[in-house]
Amino acid sequence: MSRQNLRTGTESKEDHGAHGNWLSKHTDSGEAPSLKRVEEITGKKLTFYQCDLLDINRVDEIFSKHHIDYVIHFAAIKAVGESMQFPLKYYKNNVIGTINLVEVMKEHNVYQMVFSSSCCVYGDPEHLPITEDHPTGNVTNVYGRTKYLIEEMLKDLTHAEPRWNIISLRYFNPVGAHPSGRIGEDPTKNFSNLMPYIAQVALGNKPHVEVFGGDYNTPDGTGVRDYIHIMDLASGHVAALSRLSQEHFRYKPLNLGLGRGLSVLELLAHWERVTGTRVAHRMAARRYGDVPTLVCDGSRGQRELSWTPRYDIDDMCE
Repeated sequence: MSRQNLRTGTESKEDHGAHGNWLSKHTDSGEAPSLKRVEEITGKKLTFYQCDLLDINRVDEIFSKHHIDYVIHFAAIKAVGESMQFPLKYYKNNVIGTINLVEVMKEHNVYQMVFSSSCCVYGDPEHLPITEDHPTGNVTNVYGRTKYLIEEMLKDLTHAEPRWNIISLRYFNPVGAHPSGRIGEDPTKNFSNLMPYIAQVALGNKPHVEVFGGDYNTPDGTGVRDYIHIMDLASGHVAALSRLSQEHFRYKPLNLGLGRGLSVLELLAHWERVTGTRVAHRMAARRYGDVPTLVCDGSRGQRELSWTPRYDIDDMCE
């Protein structure tokens, strides 16, 4: 019998070999053709619920309908710039929503979770590359602070109640799409990530990419990030679920990234080379809450999960 998992806030990028229930606040079947595409790609029927994690009674109702073995908790709002303008929105949605989810999990004896965290918990790093032992909490933006607070809450929970078994995956910068081209970030909707902006400029829908900050202490003055393909991110979650079933960690944070940094200008150059399309850009002031460089040491995650990234930056641009 396959294990039952519940995933909050996202569509699957890879077939887990397990039945899945989806719980999402912002999506419904009329607005999410990607859900149907997931079914077509995986050959599996999804059970989908539109639900706000702030509605704890509704969350409890969904858990009551299924025998759930573990939860993959993606659901969050995540625009760094917006988080600085609307902090209460982020604390309410991300932190309180997670507390509600965990309370319902406990009520239904579900103690295994893969949590979608972020490299933002490290703040402006003291050293590079960033290992999991790097201090957390010196966060520079509200979004990152919500992830940090959730991590601390989950850590305290696992210390107080040893039944919990949680892996916190600290993503660096996810980009790319499913190889079919049918699942990925929709560049026609509101977005805050760099790659959809590049795509929109390449398509002629926007005049230029705004590069926030050209005076950082980096080789070309622009921000440096560690990019990871969403297919590698998906396979990392599969590996994390497998590890949860093999060993009891209580709480374990792991980095997911390539361990190689690219500046904004370098990413633009890669895009132009891979696609053959010129992308105009314009330098702008630094964005409040950003840090100059975030690059991980991903060796522990690869070792602990028996997982290796397969996609490079050229794949992410295709």
